[in-house]
Amino acid sequence: MAGAAGPGAAGPARVYEVLPDLRAIAGQRAGTLSGGQQQMVAVGRALMADPDILAIDELSLGLGPLIVAGLARHLRELNADRGTAVLLIEQNARLAFDLCRRAYVLEAGRVTAAGPSAELAESPDVARAYLGGGTDS
Repeated sequence: MAGAAGPGAAGPARVYEVLPDLRAIAGQRAGTLSGGQQQMVAVGRALMADPDILAIDELSLGLGPLIVAGLARHLRELNADRGTAVLLIEQNARLAFDLCRRAYVLEAGRVTAAGPSAELAESPDVARAYLGGGTDS
C-alpha cells in the first residue's frame, strides 16, 4: 500500500488494524477496486501519515448504503479508539448527524445552523430542509 513517507509515517500494519478489509485487496490496482474499496484506500493512505485529524469530503458520494455504513463505522472506531478527529463535509445530513457530535449546516456558503448534531436533527427547520420532512415535536 502506497501512502505517506517520511519520519513518523505509519506502515500498512496499523492501517490493516483499522481497515482490515484492505488486507485482502492489497495487491489489486486501485482502478480495479469498487467505489467503497477506493474510499477505504483513500482513508488508509491518509492514516499512514498518523494524522490527528482526517478531513473527508463527501464520504457517501456514489456509494451504496452498506459501504457507507462500514466506512462510517471505521471512522467512529478511529475517533473512539485513537482519538482521531474527523472533519466531514457531507450532503447526506443523516449520515453527518449520525457520525459527528457537532454539525454546521451551510447554505450558499453561510452557516445557517450550528450545534450538537442530535439537537440539529430534532430541529423542525433542519428536518424540513435537509431530512425530508418535519419532526413530531
